[in-house]
Amino acid sequence: MKAEESNKAEEQPETAAEAAAAEEEAAAAQPETTYKSLLLSAHGGYDKVKLQVKKGSPVPKAGEVLVRVKACGLNFADLMARQGVYDRLPSLPVSLGMECAGIVEELGEGVTDRQVGDKVMVLNRFGLWQELVTIQTNHTFLMPDGMSFEEGAAFLVNYITAYMILFHFGNLRPNQSVLIHMAAGGVGTAAVQLCKTVDNITIFGTASASKHENLKENGVLHPIDYRSNDYVEEVRKVSPKGVDIVMDPLGGTDTCKAFNLLKPMGTLVIYGAANLLTGQKKNIMALAKSWWNQFSVTAMQLISANKSVCGFHLGHLDEELELITSVVSTLLDLYKQGKIKPKIDTMFSFEQVGDAMRQMQEKKNVGKVILIPDMPKEEAEKDATEEAKKDAKSEGKKDAKEETKKDAKGEAKKDAKKDAKKDAKEDAKKDAKEDAKKDAKKEEN
Repeated sequence: MKAEESNKAEEQPETAAEAAAAEEEAAAAQPETTYKSLLLSAHGGYDKVKLQVKKGSPVPKAGEVLVRVKACGLNFADLMARQGVYDRLPSLPVSLGMECAGIVEELGEGVTDRQVGDKVMVLNRFGLWQELVTIQTNHTFLMPDGMSFEEGAAFLVNYITAYMILFHFGNLRPNQSVLIHMAAGGVGTAAVQLCKTVDNITIFGTASASKHENLKENGVLHPIDYRSNDYVEEVRKVSPKGVDIVMDPLGGTDTCKAFNLLKPMGTLVIYGAANLLTGQKKNIMALAKSWWNQFSVTAMQLISANKSVCGFHLGHLDEELELITSVVSTLLDLYKQGKIKPKIDTMFSFEQVGDAMRQMQEKKNVGKVILIPDMPKEEAEKDATEEAKKDAKSEGKKDAKEETKKDAKGEAKKDAKKDAKKDAKEDAKKDAKEDAKKDAKKEEN
């Protein structure tokens, strides 16, 4: 018995140093924790947002949770931040992203209102385009049953924005009319759905012609192709007095048009400056033009016009957490009732972030553009192929339309030529008859 105990003792590390070395060796054998992060390295084009792999894992502080991100939302604010025309970011380099959805993996000290395993949506000014994020619990919202991570990443920014514009500022009520610019985008889609929760709302929505069928299916009674028609004229054809609410994400001269389109007692809500995004990089001419054409109105003009003008910026409400939480609670009730549901346009992997930004900036999306941190390569390639097919189909339709126009013009020219020949022939006959009559008359004389 003593011999066995002696053998066991010999099998154990002889010193504390050996024990420590054994622990280090075991730790080294474990794979190192890493996570993906999209960082804005400098202002400029799509290539300025780069994928980095960080080592280790963030540790939640008191009152925070660690969330493993499954999907991230892309917003116009992210595009503007990339160009350097968004003022709510710290110094570079910085991770972009105002919203995401994922699973709580770890709790910080004192956290009692969240549990490991909770599915949550997250809202923040920046920093959420990462595979792992630490965040205060009051910036997280529990996802309802049945909501996907993609829907969760498409929910907060768009629906909070649309809801507060329409109901807090616009006081939307039955039998009113609303003009929604960029009606096929994330905020536009949310606004259309929210308008349909109120009786008898007349919705005007601007979008390129290829998106009109989709707009009609979603409830836009009057889709307007802003590229080929004057939307002011189109609105007044239907409603000569104008509309009750205009949602303006454009800025510049469009804000002036919006104000003039309001009915008496109407409300204009300005919530963006999409007209600044004219290319990949910041356009000084576009900035100067927007500044020169910026809307200006005096208090006395507002009084005599009986109109109101409001400004909305969700990024500047990040301290109003009680207000935001109340709005999210209302929106989640509407989601559970089936009255609103995020529409996902396309999903891109973190590696395809440039393509995702291009998709949104070129206004090709119908609904929300989503970034997926750990999207399998095969799925990413499949989505890219599908997107290429959609673009090719769109271009095909465009080419077919141009060909039809060209053929129509050709036919019109042919018809005109035939008519001209026919008219010339008739004129020649007529002239010949007249000459014959004159000659006959001369002969008689």
